Amino acid sequence: MADIETLRTRLSEAETALHALLTGGRPVRVTSGDGRTVEFSTSTAPDLRRYIAELKEQIAAAGGRPRRALLISF
Repeated sequence: MADIETLRTRLSEAETALHALLTGGRPVRVTSGDGRTVEFSTSTAPDLRRYIAELKEQIAAAGGRPRRALLISF
């Protein structure tokens, strides 16, 4: 996994790309964690949102913040 600053940079780039996609409607390109450049269009915006969610989870894990607890009642 990448360091937390790299993850934050990727998150910022992905959120900026999502904003550009939603406001401009033109395809956007994002470099993923493995160095691939991925193009997103309005039809693949949900994929970009998932990538953003994954980055947020990785940042939370790297920052030592607890993940959501699973409550089980007996």
